[in-house]
Amino acid sequence: MSRNAKEMTKKIVAALDEKKAEEIRIIDISEVSIMADYFVIAHGNNRNQVQALIDNVEEKLSKEDGIMPKQTEGYRNANWVLMDYGDVIVHVFDKENRLFYDLERIWKDGKNVEADEFRD
Repeated sequence: MSRNAKEMTKKIVAALDEKKAEEIRIIDISEVSIMADYFVIAHGNNRNQVQALIDNVEEKLSKEDGIMPKQTEGYRNANWVLMDYGDVIVHVFDKENRLFYDLERIWKDGKNVEADEFRD
């Protein structure tokens, strides 16, 4: 697992906190998948908040570090937005879709990491 993935996750958590994301969860998938090191999962209370969360993550990473997502999916509908940063994949849902897709259950083989470990 790279130090960069940890630093990026820390910035993502801060950006999500800043816009009042709900239930931020981090799953370390580095030992169960080659896809990424971390999944960051959160939800917003409505479409506008979901988009604001995504916008803030992208703004913080691009302005401060020049890091742009490799791909972003689902922004227009904003019921599940995925941002692929390579070592870190961000999933921001609306509440209903988060409960429906339940990524935490699907990726239960990964290690749950407390978001507080990524906060200052």
